[in-house]
Formats: sequence, C-alpha cells, structure tokens
Amino acid sequence: MTECPKRIAGLEINQVEDGFIIYQPERDRVHYLNHTGVLILELCNGRNSPGEIARLLQVAYALTDPPQKEVNEILAKIQDEGLTQ
Repeated sequence: MTECPKRIAGLEINQVEDGFIIYQPERDRVHYLNHTGVLILELCNGRNSPGEIARLLQVAYALTDPPQKEVNEILAKIQDEGLTQ
C-alpha cells in the first residue's frame, strides 16, 4: 500500500439506495461500496496517510478510537481492485 493512497482518475461514482456503485471504464468493471467504503475512497487524495484517514473516520463517526485495522483492510482491498494507486 502506498503511503498516501490516491484514487485513480476516471471513476464514475453513483449513489444507490444502500451504497455506491463505482464504475471503472478503463477496465469495464463495476464495484459496490457502502457509505464508509466510499468515504475512505474519497479520502484517498494523495495527501492523507492511512493513519490520517482512520483519524478522520474516528471524528466523522464519533468513535472512541481510530479504526486503523479496518481502514487498512479497506485500503488494501480497494488497491487490489485497482481503485487507488
């Protein structure tokens, strides 16, 4: 995983009833992310480290501790799917 992940360009992000559909035209692939997953993807701007993303989620969801393990898992998954670099 890169130090400050960055969402790839050209993704089409559309909200559906229970989450978001992400279309990746260059690979003709469709991905489904829940609200937290798409928030993490949006925070992948090349400036936020995984630790910063976890802290931002902690604030957004009023959590006691930053959800670092969960953020790392999601970041690894979206990188494996080619949504971040």
